[in-house]
Amino acid sequence: MNDVMRIANSYPLWIIASLVIGLVFFQAFKFISLATKTSASVGMSKQEVKTAIRAGAISSIGPSFAIIIIAISLLSLIGNPVTLVRIGIIGSAPIETVGASLGAEAAGAELGAASFTAHAFTNAVWVMCLGGLGWLLFTALFTKSLGKVQAKTTSTPKNLERFKIISTAAMIGAFSYLGSGQMIKGYQEAIVLLVAFMVMPIILQAAKKFEMKWLVEWSLGLVILVGLAVGYLLS
Repeated sequence: MNDVMRIANSYPLWIIASLVIGLVFFQAFKFISLATKTSASVGMSKQEVKTAIRAGAISSIGPSFAIIIIAISLLSLIGNPVTLVRIGIIGSAPIETVGASLGAEAAGAELGAASFTAHAFTNAVWVMCLGGLGWLLFTALFTKSLGKVQAKTTSTPKNLERFKIISTAAMIGAFSYLGSGQMIKGYQEAIVLLVAFMVMPIILQAAKKFEMKWLVEWSLGLVILVGLAVGYLLS
């Protein structure tokens, strides 16, 4: 595992990560600049622009904290540069966690275990990168057509419900596959998974009832904290 961490935190990966994150910052400032320049054409004052930017920055704090919790757990598993790149670009903590786990398992290892070799690390990184490649390509090639696609997708309630069912089933299948592999290791792992399984719906229902959208973004991070607490008490 120490050899893997030396590779994961090596200078070449830090250089690549710096270039990627630098591009992310450039895009953010460029979008702000373009929005500020075109604000007058849509009737927005400078004060309204400042208010909108401030509101956007504040509203991003909640989801960012949720991602930070996941990122901390990934730092010791796949290293700082890869975590920075994956969370910085995609920002989908559940997808990155599942991708890293599936990539390691495909190489015959377990994420963070003694069997997690350099080969397994490389495989996990490839899975995460290729898993997010589809989103980036789709955004680059079909952004202009997304409005039409959305209109057709939601044209009938039946189509909308079908897509919701398919996406939900895919996520349930992925997490069930990973969870079942942990449950068979012992009763402690099984209890942690069952507690997390019961806590997640409670959090989502609370977010829906009290209209706290930020709580949905925090849900996975909070469940991980609950799982860590339960696992610590049982150990």
